Amino acid sequence: MGRIEQVFARLQGEGRKALIPFITAGDPDPGLTVPLLQTLVRAGADVIELGVPFSDPMADGPTIQRASERALAKGVSLRQVLSLVATFRGEDRATPIVLMGYANPIEAMGVESFAAAAAAAGVDGVLVVDYPPEESADFAAALQRHAIDPIFLLAPTSSDARIAQVGALASGYIYYVSLKGVTGSATLDVAAVAARIPEIRARTGVPVGVGFGIRDAATAAAVARIADAVVVGSRLIEEIERSPAATACDNVLTVLSGIRQAIDAAAPATGET
Repeated sequence: MGRIEQVFARLQGEGRKALIPFITAGDPDPGLTVPLLQTLVRAGADVIELGVPFSDPMADGPTIQRASERALAKGVSLRQVLSLVATFRGEDRATPIVLMGYANPIEAMGVESFAAAAAAAGVDGVLVVDYPPEESADFAAALQRHAIDPIFLLAPTSSDARIAQVGALASGYIYYVSLKGVTGSATLDVAAVAARIPEIRARTGVPVGVGFGIRDAATAAAVARIADAVVVGSRLIEEIERSPAATACDNVLTVLSGIRQAIDAAAPATGET
């Protein structure tokens, strides 16, 4: 059983929901990434999504685009991201790390080489935004040969056939995009998400996390009542963006701790996990 599966099994036994924060590796400086990862753990993160900076992040809104631009300006590459994960893993053997990014850097390295290097660094899952499930069987198999979970996106527009395809390939969890648009672009419609989650669960066998549009504790709590995991990204990036380096970790700790408390206070719905 991998680290991600262990986390969701433990949380299900505890009647709790997962908190999955996202930050971009190397933003605003590579030297701050590992301290930020450690801060996310202290704030109650169950799984961490670490963005691989990319020049054309088509699914990301302006906030995360700026984070990628700052990291790329510091010369952060996929290999450096893996090095940062390895450094974090040297002190934290428990918290799963999921890389989230785009296909080009992976294909430049080579899928097999990437999967081996990611496993060696301590990566637990990989979500590639522009790898649709119809074209990802070989990629998913390469990851799974190295005990890495292939994680896929589903959206409000996903067909039943697409959900079934993702269910056949995915492990770890499925990332449900809560709205039509890019990250941080609109207000989340909790009722619409609540109507969609059971359809996904009925066709897949892995936990469902919800992200895109979760910006405060109240929304996080509402999502925690209907999903297995809550993903928070743009709100944290904004905090990093506006904070001096010396206070960035403390400010992120405050924001994420509040969201953690709200999620834990939300009453889980019967039979939702």
